Amino acid sequence: MQETSVLLSLAAVFAIALISPGPDVALVVRTAVHQGRRAGLLSALGLSCGILIHGTLVLTGVALLVSRSPILFDLLQLIGAAYLGWLGVGAVRAWFKRREGGGGRLDGVLPPSTLGPWLRGLATNLFNPKALVFFLALLTGLIPAEMSIAGKLGAAAILFGMGLAWFSLLGLVLTRRRNQQLLLRAAPAIDLACGLVFLMVALGLAGRLLALGVWQ
Repeated sequence: MQETSVLLSLAAVFAIALISPGPDVALVVRTAVHQGRRAGLLSALGLSCGILIHGTLVLTGVALLVSRSPILFDLLQLIGAAYLGWLGVGAVRAWFKRREGGGGRLDGVLPPSTLGPWLRGLATNLFNPKALVFFLALLTGLIPAEMSIAGKLGAAAILFGMGLAWFSLLGLVLTRRRNQQLLLRAAPAIDLACGLVFLMVALGLAGRLLALGVWQ
């Protein structure tokens, strides 16, 4: 009964975090808008796999070791800043192209690939150091060290299942037929908004590294 209460608390807190705007939501929105339902669902699956990996690393203690190693954690932040910055620049460039007259199509701004959307989802979650910090705080704060293996497996399943359900729902809603014309008109604004989200997170990570003197 106590473990059930812990898992319910975990689900409630994670639900609030999931719906908060951030790189994960921005990626699903942009992928679904430009590449359609299948790609949107693949990106949702990739993000959920990233969430599962983060959760597993925390529950097994590996993430705590990484966070306590300044070199490894700073390297992770550097990779994350570079990757999210790359996504941001690509989205803003797509916005500029649409302003120059390419606004009648939704395809062509993201490279077509069978596994591309899944890989982008996985990388976006894994390479975001803020996600690692969040899961460290969430799981170490809610999951007791003496929790049973079954309880920890339940926690990992909740993280994966809720992430997949939310991001998939987002992708499905965005790709409903009645929303296509609206999305077509809003595509430039979506590109710009998503690009700014990616860039703000990337600049925040880079600014923190500069403040710590990592590159000196």
